[in-house]
Amino acid sequence: MSIKLSKEEKEILDSYENDEWVSLSTPSRLEKYKEAARNTFKKNKRVNIRISEIDLELLHEKALIEGLPYQTLMSSILHKYVTGRLTRAGIQPQSPPLYLKMRQSISFQLK
Repeated sequence: MSIKLSKEEKEILDSYENDEWVSLSTPSRLEKYKEAARNTFKKNKRVNIRISEIDLELLHEKALIEGLPYQTLMSSILHKYVTGRLTRAGIQPQSPPLYLKMRQSISFQLK
């Protein structure tokens, strides 16, 4: 597979391959970043929740599409929400959710 690079990208790649780049990181700075990364991904608390069967099925479906275990997806969604990186505007369903179709069907049957 060949990737087309712009002139600037080629210059940067050539410069990197010719060892023209020097790291500005110090051992203490690298350790600080490593510690931050470890703390970010540390999962040291357990939570048990009750969730509707349909929501759990939808979560499993989304996790399967994303290629993730459903607990990992759930943890990721919660993390993004509490850190402000997941907002209503950022959630755009691609099609009407299955539970809405089911609720409409149930409502129709009850009438």
